[in-house]
Amino acid sequence: VLSGCGVYDGTEIHEASAILVHLSRGGAEVQMYAPDVPQMHVIDHSKGQPAEAESRNVLVESARIARGKITSLAKLTTADHDAVIFPGGFGAAKNLSTFAVDGKDCKVNREVERVLKDFHKAGKPIGLCCISPVLAAKVLSGAEVTVGHEEEEGGKWPYAGTAGAIKELGGKHCVKEAVFSLTPFYEAHVDTKNKVVTTPAFMCEAELHNIFDGIGVMVKNVLKLTGK
Repeated sequence: VLSGCGVYDGTEIHEASAILVHLSRGGAEVQMYAPDVPQMHVIDHSKGQPAEAESRNVLVESARIARGKITSLAKLTTADHDAVIFPGGFGAAKNLSTFAVDGKDCKVNREVERVLKDFHKAGKPIGLCCISPVLAAKVLSGAEVTVGHEEEEGGKWPYAGTAGAIKELGGKHCVKEAVFSLTPFYEAHVDTKNKVVTTPAFMCEAELHNIFDGIGVMVKNVLKLTGK
């Protein structure tokens, strides 16, 4: 499920690409979806500032990542799929929810909430990375998720405050690494009860290959939980 195209106002493109690569390697068939709604705003990524005169549609922008093969989220049905995965990017906090503005008091897009609840009720796994675990924390009471560490640690974890917000949303935060020691080790948290799998991704100032491999651990666990 995509939220636009571009880290500051949509889907984090590297995360989406990594998820697609790992799903392909795992032999999964993939269908991409996005809500057919206006973006919260448009960011000029070369300046990191809002482009005041512009407006864009989340579904139309997400089609850039999907190479045109994308469907309105309203048409996603649990019966047709074994699992659902949400990449990160600020779009998850701006277009799929209002978390970027409202924090713990945020609202989740109606179709996003429906999809999360339907997959949870059906016992089908849900994968999320980066900032998107806040969606599960808001919608699925008591869900265990990770956004990495709970302290900034000198800027290594610039969005560490999100962990506190997850607790305020009613979720349980579990500290996980993006990479540690001299031996690469990439972590995802698996909430076996709720079948929710999360990994920090770009919540950490880590090397791109570390992000890629961490997402791979998340995808592998999602696929494993499908039982196929």
